[in-house]
Amino acid sequence: MKKFGPDPDKAFPNEKIPSLCYIKNVIKNPNIIVGDYTYYDDVDGAENFEKHVTHHYEFIGDKLIIGKFCAIAKGVEFIMNGANHRMDSATTYPFNIIVNGWEI
Repeated sequence: MKKFGPDPDKAFPNEKIPSLCYIKNVIKNPNIIVGDYTYYDDVDGAENFEKHVTHHYEFIGDKLIIGKFCAIAKGVEFIMNGANHRMDSATTYPFNIIVNGWEI
């Protein structure tokens, strides 16, 4: 039986287009979960997708989950929950990420 379509476990589905990458195969952070065939297109290094996920602190426990068959373009930034400030107190100072007794 002949298999149709590109291999979802290959980082670069078309070697002739090095800007296009199946990102699930290049991410290292276990808190970033990406479905099959989701690709990122960036001529400056598609394999560097994780640099575009900011304020993603492990101790907060956030997960970035991206489904299957998504297209992510160059310039996209995923700003995670660690960038948020409390809005239910007298200050927006980020005590929860400074730690050493200031955690919530």
